[in-house]
Amino acid sequence: MNNPRPKVRLSRALGIPLTPKSVKYFEARPYPPGVHGRARKQESDYKVRLREKQRLRAQYNIREAQLSNAFAKAAKAGGKTGEALLVDLERRLDALVLRAGFARTIYQARQFVVHRHILVNGRRVDRPSFRLRPGDVITVAERSRGMDAFRIAAAGGHAETVPPYLDVRHDALAAQLTRLPERPEIPVICDEQLVVEHYSR
Repeated sequence: MNNPRPKVRLSRALGIPLTPKSVKYFEARPYPPGVHGRARKQESDYKVRLREKQRLRAQYNIREAQLSNAFAKAAKAGGKTGEALLVDLERRLDALVLRAGFARTIYQARQFVVHRHILVNGRRVDRPSFRLRPGDVITVAERSRGMDAFRIAAAGGHAETVPPYLDVRHDALAAQLTRLPERPEIPVICDEQLVVEHYSR
């Protein structure tokens, strides 16, 4: 199991709880880590934009190159680049495994996909970055359903709030992306305009 402390430090540095375990630490110390964490300095525009980009990266647990590529694609899509970026990231398989309540954290969702526990339209997919389209169905592989984590998921143990673009049957460990997400429905903490400004500078 991952040590939660690095995630706690990252949560405090970014100002958002990234895992359920980090919530209690974050509530107790809602300031950045380190000896100067409580001192709020005036921050440059660059630092504010950079932190917002890092927040987005952390919430999807993706590398810089992955976010940069997703931004480039969103910038070519027309319309609002920030919204297009978030909709694209939200279509990632690991993100939707998390949103469906099949995993407790984005880190666990990624692990489930990489370890080949997840099917899309009946076919095994082991790429967390795989993008789903409306109508695609996520299921848990039959041989994996006896795992404790999936038994908890089947009982609705991780499903506090399922977003409206997913149709989920927890008892069947099945979820369908019924339509593309809309920005207000996507449960990430991010001012995406600052991310756009960071990459456009």
